[in-house]
Amino acid sequence: MERIVNDFQLNIATANGTGSQSANLILLHTMFNMGVPVSGKNLFPSNISGLPTWYILRVSDRGYQAPADRTHIQIIMNKATWDDDVANCLPGTLILFNEDVKMPVDRDDCIVIGVPMTKMARRLNPKLGRMISNMVYVGLLAEILELDQNKLNTAIANQFKGKARAIELNLEAVNLGRAFINENVDTDEIPYRIQTREFDDDVFLMEGNEAVALGSHYGGVGLLCWYPITPSSGLAEALIAYIPEIRSDENGDHLCAVIQAEDELAAAGMVIGGGWSGIRAMTATSGPGISLMSEFIGLSYFAEIPCVIWDINRTGPSTGLPTRTQQGDLSMLYEASHGDTTHPVLIPGNMQECFEYGWKAFDIAERLQSLVFGFSDLDLGMNPWACKGFEYPDTPMDRGKVLRTQAELDAIENYGRYRDVDGDGIPYRTLPGSGLDPILYRGTGHDEDGNYSEKPEVYQALMMRLKRKMDNARTWLPQPVLREEVEKEVGIIYYGSMENSIQEIDDILEDEIGRMVSQCRVRSLPLSPVVEQFIRDHETVIVLEINRDGQLYGILRRELPNELIPKIHSAAYSDGLPPRARHYSELIKGVLKEVGQ
Repeated sequence: MERIVNDFQLNIATANGTGSQSANLILLHTMFNMGVPVSGKNLFPSNISGLPTWYILRVSDRGYQAPADRTHIQIIMNKATWDDDVANCLPGTLILFNEDVKMPVDRDDCIVIGVPMTKMARRLNPKLGRMISNMVYVGLLAEILELDQNKLNTAIANQFKGKARAIELNLEAVNLGRAFINENVDTDEIPYRIQTREFDDDVFLMEGNEAVALGSHYGGVGLLCWYPITPSSGLAEALIAYIPEIRSDENGDHLCAVIQAEDELAAAGMVIGGGWSGIRAMTATSGPGISLMSEFIGLSYFAEIPCVIWDINRTGPSTGLPTRTQQGDLSMLYEASHGDTTHPVLIPGNMQECFEYGWKAFDIAERLQSLVFGFSDLDLGMNPWACKGFEYPDTPMDRGKVLRTQAELDAIENYGRYRDVDGDGIPYRTLPGSGLDPILYRGTGHDEDGNYSEKPEVYQALMMRLKRKMDNARTWLPQPVLREEVEKEVGIIYYGSMENSIQEIDDILEDEIGRMVSQCRVRSLPLSPVVEQFIRDHETVIVLEINRDGQLYGILRRELPNELIPKIHSAAYSDGLPPRARHYSELIKGVLKEVGQ
C-alpha cells in the first residue's frame, strides 16, 4: 500500500475531565520534536466535566495549520458522541475505538480496529483506568505511525514533570498499546506514517496568550486588573506566573501589581486609574467583558487616558459558544462605547506579533494618550503554535508627551491639558505626584484648558482633534503585510488568525482554478493608507473574515472613497471552528464567478 507520510489529520473524541488533554499534548509534542510540522486544536466544552471534547491534530509537511477538509484517523472514546463520530467518518478512515464502551462501529468502508483500552489500562491501575486508557491510544498510534520512542518518552516526562510514578504508569500504557498493534494488526494495510524531519532547536511551541503576557512584561506593565473569562484568563495567569521570574527586584519584591477585580467593569476602572497615574496598566477579557467595560472605555477615549485591553475573542453574541473561536468583536473594539469613538486596535497573526504587540501596545497607548486594544482570538490565544523566538524591544519606552518638571511645563507656550500645541492632535499631560498643575482629566465636555464646557464650537473642535489624532496614527501603527502578484487582478485582505490558513487557501486556488492572488494582511486599525492603495491597484478585492457579517468589509465600505467600494467583496464565514481553507477558497471562487473573473 502506498504510504501517506506527514499529510493527514487525526481527530480524538473523548470526554472533558478524563485526562485526554495530557495524552493529546504528548502526541503533539512527540511529532513536533521529530521535526514534523503539526498543529493541535482543542475543542472543549464550556461548562462541566464529562461533556464531549475533541482534539484535532493536523500533520502537514507543507506547513498547513488549520483543520483539513477531512479526518483520516478517528479515535473514538466517548459514548455520548459515538454515533455522530462514527457517522462523520468518510470512507477509508482509520477508526480506532474503545471496545469497552460496548457501542457498535458498523463501517465496512473504513479500517476499523477495536481495542479494550479501559481493561488494558485497569490492569496497570484499577483506580486510574479511565484516565490511563488515553495513553493506550497514544501507544496504538505510536506503533501505527512509527513514532520515535525516545521523543515519546521525553514528551511523557515533560508532561508529568517530577511525578515518577505517573511517568512510569503512562509509559507502561503506551507499551501496552504498541504491543496490541504488534500482536493483532497488520500495519502494512494502514497507509499513514510519520517520518522524522530536520528539527530546528530554536523552534518551540507557545500559546498566543502566553506570548502576549511575556511581551507585556517587556513593555513594562505595572498593573494588571482582571476578571476571569474564557478564553482570556490564560493571558492573565501567564502574566502572573512570569512575575517572580522576570519582574522582581533584588529583594524579591514584585514590580507588577495584580488585582482580581469583582467584575469586568471594576477591572476597567482600575486600569484607567492606573493609566491616569502614569502606570502602564492593562486587563484581558473577551467580548462580554468589553460590553460591560463600555462606559469606562468611552472615559478613556474622551479624557485621553492611556491603558491597554486585550480582547481574546470567543464566539458570540451573548454567552454564545464560550470555548469556540471567532473574529466577531472587531467592529465593537474599533468603535467601543457610546458617541463617536475610534480606538487603535492591534491585530497579531502569529506568536512573534503576539509578543511584539504585547509591549508595543503600551508605547502606542502612551504616545496617543488613548486606550489601545489588542485583538486576538481563542484559536490564536489558547492553542500551541510553532515559534522561533522573539525580537525584544531595543529602544527606550515611548512615554509620550509627559511633562515631568516645571521647566518643561514653562517651555510650553499657553499650556492647557487638552491644547494641541504642535498640530498632531496630541496634547501634553502631567502626572499625579509630580507637583505640576493641572492634572485634571475630564469625561464631561471640556475646553483646551480642561475647564467644563458645553459650548457647541468647543465640543466640535475637541471631537475633530480626537479624530485627527487617530487619523495621524494610520501611517505609524503596525502596517499591512503585502504579497502582490504581477498581474494584480485579484487581491485578498485578511487579518489575525486567518494568517494560519492563508497559505493553504492560496495553494487551493492555484491548484484548482490556476489563480494567483495578491495578499494584504491588516495588522491594525485605523486602517493604513497602504490598504486603500492595495485596493486601487487590484481589479477585485475579497475580504476574508471569521465572522458572519463581514465586519472589516463594513469598516472598509465606511472609510473608502465611494469609487473604490464596488471593487471590494466579502467572504465572511463563522461556525465557531478555526478557519478551514476549503470554506474560504469556495467563497472566493464564488465571488470570482459572480464578478466574471
